[in-house]
This record gives sequence, C-alpha cells and structure tokens, in this order.
Amino acid sequence: MALCGIGLNSSIEGVELGRFSTNSSTRQIKPAFVAPIGTRPFDQFHRRCLKITCKASRSTVSSTESEESGPIGQSVSLEDELGPVTKFEMSDFVVSDSVSIGLSGRADEVVFEAVVKNSNSPLHNTRVVLRELTSAQAQRRGKRAIEVLRKLARRRLLYHSYSMQVHGYVNTQRSGNSGSFTLVHGYHGSFSLRHWLQQSDWLPTLEATLALDEESVRRVGDDTVGGPAVSRQLRLIRILMRDLLIGVNYLHSHGLAHTELRLENVHISPVDRHIKVGILGNAADFYENSANSSALNSDVDRRQMMIAFDMRCVGFMMAKMVLRELMDPLNFMKFKSFLMKVNDPSCLREFLLPILSENCPSGNAGLQILDRNWGAGWNLLALLLATKPSERISCLDALRHPFLCGPRWRVESSMDIIRWGLGSTAVRITEEYIYGRHQRGRLAQFIELMEMLNPHSKPKSWLGLLPGKWRLLYSTGRHIGLTLRQPANRVLIGDVHLTVTRTSNLNTTFTFTSTIGFKVIIGQDWPHNKAGIAGNLRIASLFRLRAGRRLYIKEEEATGKFFPTQSNNASSLIQKFSGRRWRKAVPFNEIPSSLPVAKLLSSEVDMAMSLDDPLSSDVNAASRVLREVRLQIPPEMFDVSKLVCGTYVDSRLLVLRSVNGSALLFTRSCADERGR
Repeated sequence: MALCGIGLNSSIEGVELGRFSTNSSTRQIKPAFVAPIGTRPFDQFHRRCLKITCKASRSTVSSTESEESGPIGQSVSLEDELGPVTKFEMSDFVVSDSVSIGLSGRADEVVFEAVVKNSNSPLHNTRVVLRELTSAQAQRRGKRAIEVLRKLARRRLLYHSYSMQVHGYVNTQRSGNSGSFTLVHGYHGSFSLRHWLQQSDWLPTLEATLALDEESVRRVGDDTVGGPAVSRQLRLIRILMRDLLIGVNYLHSHGLAHTELRLENVHISPVDRHIKVGILGNAADFYENSANSSALNSDVDRRQMMIAFDMRCVGFMMAKMVLRELMDPLNFMKFKSFLMKVNDPSCLREFLLPILSENCPSGNAGLQILDRNWGAGWNLLALLLATKPSERISCLDALRHPFLCGPRWRVESSMDIIRWGLGSTAVRITEEYIYGRHQRGRLAQFIELMEMLNPHSKPKSWLGLLPGKWRLLYSTGRHIGLTLRQPANRVLIGDVHLTVTRTSNLNTTFTFTSTIGFKVIIGQDWPHNKAGIAGNLRIASLFRLRAGRRLYIKEEEATGKFFPTQSNNASSLIQKFSGRRWRKAVPFNEIPSSLPVAKLLSSEVDMAMSLDDPLSSDVNAASRVLREVRLQIPPEMFDVSKLVCGTYVDSRLLVLRSVNGSALLFTRSCADERGR
C-alpha cells in the first residue's frame, strides 16, 4: 500500500518532531516546511480498520501477559500464544556461511544471517537475521519481542523506524517443550554502534552511512555540513542522540521500558538512517493490572524508576560516544565506580579531566565538545546520570536541551542552565595559566553574577552542600608567582584544598582545613626542572554558620580612594543587566543594596607544616619557605579566619568572600576518588 512509502514515513516523522518543538521552549529560526497529511476518505477508512486491529491486539497482549509468569498450558498452542505473526520454516531460508560481528548474541543464542528464498513470501530475497534461542529464558525473550510488536501495532511505522523489525519465528519445539525457538528479525548492517565507534575512521564512515546533507543537519538545528573534526563529531552526536531519544520516548509513551540500552544493542540502518534500539525482548511494562490505590501508587513509582533506569543507560551511551577514552574498559570502570559511590555527576569534569588530558596535550576532542556552549554537554550528562532517579531528565526535556539543539534553534535556557553556564565559563577561564587584565575582569563579573543568582541563599541549604573537599581555582585578590622575582627559596605551589567537615548534625559548626601542597626547588634550572623537596602546610579553624547579608556600596557613597574596583564591577554589571541576553535571566534591573549570604564566624586557628629531608632539620630554611608560601597563596588560605561569608554554593562550585572583599572560587575536588 502507499502507506509504506518513504514520503509518508518522513512526513510522519516531521509531525512527530513538530509536536516536540511546539510543546518545548525550543524553536527554529527558519522552520522547515512540513507537508500536512491529508484526510481523504480512504485514510479515514484505513484509520477505522487500524483501530479495530489495535483493539484485537491489545486483548491478545493482555491475555498473553497474564500467562507470562507461569508455564504455558498444554491446551494453548504456540500459534495461539504468539498471535498473528508469520511462522517460517527453515526451508524458507538460505543460510549464509558467515555472521557479521555486530550481531553477536548471548551464550544461549545462536545467530545466523540468511536470505528468504520463498517466492510466495513478501520478504523474498530479503536479508534477515535468524536468532536461535536455546534456553527457556532466551525463548521467553523472543516471545516477549513478538508481544511488544503486537502492543505497538497502532504505530507500526514508528516501530519499524526505531526498533529492529521482527518478521516472525521458526518453531522447532516438540512435545515436552524440547527443541529451540528461532526469532526472525531484520538485518540493519554488520556493525552495532559500539563497533562503529571502535573503527579508526568512524567519523567519515558514519557520515557516509547516514548520508548527511543539508536536510539531515537541519533536523538538529544546524545549517552547515563539513567543517572542523570537532564540529562534525558534535553534529553527528546530536543526530544520533536525538534519534535515540525519540526511539526511547516512543517506548516510554506506550508504557514500556527498554531495560537493555547499550551500544552493543543499538544498530544504525543504512536504509532509513535511523537508530534501531534492539528487538525489545527484555522490554518491561510500566503498569501492573491492579485497581486498588496502593497498586496504583506502586505503578507510578515503578514507572518513574524504569524511566530513570533507561535514561541512565542513555547517559552511559552518550558518555562513550563523546569521550572515546571511556571505550577502554578500565577507564569506564573508574567512571562507573565514581557514580556508584554516590558522587554528584555534576563533578564529572573535575574527575575526568586528568584522564582526558593524559594523552592529548593539544586538547581532547570530547572535552571540547562537552565544553562548548557554556558547558551544556556536561550539564546534559549530569542530568542523565543524576544520583536520584527523580532528578534525571526525561526524553522530551533532553530533546529540548541546548546541547542537542543546533545554532539555528533559539533555546530559552532555564535559570539552572544559566547558572551552569556561568560557572563552567569561569572554570574554563581559570584554567588559563596567565591571567591578563581582560580575563581577571571577566572572572570578577562572572563571580558577581553567580552570587546574584545563588540558588541557596539560606544557611539551611548550606548544611548539606558545604561539607566536602574543595579545590581552589581562583582568587580575585593579588597574584604573586616566581617569574619576576628571585626569592631565597623558590617554592612551586601545587593544589590548594579547603576541606569542610561538620562537627555534629545537631549544630551549625564546621571545621575548615586549608591544605597547601608545594615543592621547594633546589638549583638554578627551575624553569625547566620542577623537581624538588615536597612540603605541606595545614591550617584549621572552627566556624559557625549564621544568616547574614552582604552590602553593596553605591558609587556615590564610595570614594575613589577606597573602593575603585567594586565601583567599576558594579557599573559593568549594570551594563550587562540592561542587555538583551541577561534581561530575562536576572530578577532585577540594578545592583541591589544587599544580598543574603551565609555568614561565617571563626575561632582560633591551628597551623602545622611538614617538609621532607634535608630541609626538615633546618629551622631557618623552613622559616624562609613558610614566608615564600605565604607570599604566593591567597592570604585567606593562610589565615582561614579571614573568610567572613559564603555567597554561592551548589553541587560543584563554591564562592567565599574574605574580610577585604576578595572572592575565592572553589570546585569540588575528586582527587581522592581518582586515587582509589
């Protein structure tokens, strides 16, 4: 029939995408025209016939599902159980003498490639896959795949677009359930997505397989083809991820969870250029057939948990697609172990940065992709892999995320995305070794904006977010290094950490411990040889957390002698707020007179320093080293009692202010996790 034509398939797909863009906050600058589907009398008659077929299939599915948990009765034949699907004979096929590597199955599956030779079959001369299921569990998976096919019969075209098409089965079972059950499904290329990504020339090969043209890239909001390798890879990942999410959302909207989303189970069809999410043999239903209220509540929880599980699997697939280093089983084990220890996935960049930079001194392509567009890729990855299932993003929201929307689509970002972008950009600027006046000014502005958009202004919210180990990224105060000085002892500062621990759950008292690692460089060749004597400085103090406010001194109230920097920052922030970009993001039009902060009240300070031999026995040398360390680090890290308030905190970033107004930007450290 004409309904199987390519034109109708593309128009239905366009209508589906149009529904997404209408309900979302993402819109295209120049939307492509989608031809409407006509409502001819023949179409109306076909829809009525389709409804009758769906009702019959639903009743059949429900009867089969009720018998799935128990053994099949002897009075029910296999043909009655599987319903109106094609039953083949082995004589209908010409079996190939080789099998593609991408079709590898489990231990209880035997996979063959074959061509249908029966001239009376509509699949005549079509290549198919014969999956012989030997164990009872494998046969249940095969029968379940047929049940899912019947359940999704109402939207068969979408089923064929995003799932491996199940054609039928070959039954060789004899009495007593002996024998095997062979599932016949479509052949969609010799490689799974994992095998595609493992090829050395995977990028041009996949581009050629998908036949990317201007129409293809327009579906993801892009307007060009080609370009640098990073741009091409990002464009390809957008296409694959959007197609994958549409297919998974198709299952979720029909009350099914995939439960087995992995790169090995996903194929790319060169015919219709869609991702196939497997044969759905392990697809699970969201709801159980119960009418009481407790069962309905459990069904809602079951649905949420199953959707969250699928989205976590999508997150793992996205991580492997973008970060090729995670294709290494050892690196992926570290990555998964980090998440299994209930670490916040928003800190993944800090955790993966040493792994990604190890063999790529010129820059890692995956890191550049996730850092683009204000770090939107890291944000989507964190939402897909969120620790709490209720916080994981849904398929529809992921399709609206800025990372998966090209430059031709205007995305009205949420406040969380804006905060994430500010923090990500500030972190990237701090990674530059030399800070010019322009970088320092931008960093100060970003920190001010973060403080004004602080999502946790009450001290009660800080009780759970503040504890942890934080690494110092930047201080808006003075910066003194080794380059233009000739000190008596040259000291190279390493990582500077601030560890915050809560003394008791019954009060708001915290212990702040500043730890500074450094090396004392011996000799005149220090610009080229950074080897030296290791040392460590530790400063600790108790703090009490109270509610407070930070006052902003207006320009007419401040003299140019005392507050020139603060006045300049305030005026530049006002100019930013008046711009079109920040008008909707910032909840006020001018600098407020004060903002709520978490006030820090300190007590006595304890200090201890350790040096390796031979400086450990020289008191005078240790004193000179201490003075040099104190000169190079921010004074607030040498004397933590100078920290007076916290102005911004979330799961990955922290901003503290000192008594002189300087801001210290921290990121949550994952150094201990990498060492395990």
